[in-house]
Amino acid sequence: MKISSNSRDALIIVDVQNDFLPGGSLAVSEGDEIIPLLNRYIAYFRANKLPIFATCDWHPSNHCSFQQQGGLWPPHCIAESEGAAFNTHLKLPADTYIISKATTPEKDAYSGFSDTPLHMLLQLFGIRRVFIGGIATEYCVSNTVKDAVRLHYITFLLVDAICAINKQPQDSLRAIEEMTRLGAIPMHYETLPYESAIQPVIN
Repeated sequence: MKISSNSRDALIIVDVQNDFLPGGSLAVSEGDEIIPLLNRYIAYFRANKLPIFATCDWHPSNHCSFQQQGGLWPPHCIAESEGAAFNTHLKLPADTYIISKATTPEKDAYSGFSDTPLHMLLQLFGIRRVFIGGIATEYCVSNTVKDAVRLHYITFLLVDAICAINKQPQDSLRAIEEMTRLGAIPMHYETLPYESAIQPVIN
């Protein structure tokens, strides 16, 4: 079944940053493999003149999630560092809305909605449906998707453009099942219409 685009759609790309890609300090082993698909989604949303958002971890050097501070993770995505930068192969347009999260030492955030202006901006644009992909499936993607559902957005999970850490072999599958159970709609790029015309929204 094709999913027609409309003027109240937005694309949300989660944390495609150098530290989460092969060679980074918290690398997801196959994270770079989803970038070509994400670029296809970006091109589609650009062609339809629809807004694109990109979330990023933007941590201070003493962030509470770091192991030295008693957290779970090695230092990663420290603000202004090369590791925190979006990967250069990700073709983000110049007018992409950048959403920085977990920016204070004392509070972690997996969701792109957590203490950020993302929800406010989506409301400002009159967005009703969000399409979410990125890294990592069972952490920041999952939490962003669950918050989108909780906030009553029709939420599409780009299952061909997400990648998991998979500390346990079934973590990705379990996360997708949970997101779907809560109301997210799994989809692939091929379910988008080939034409780029925006369909009208009926109130």
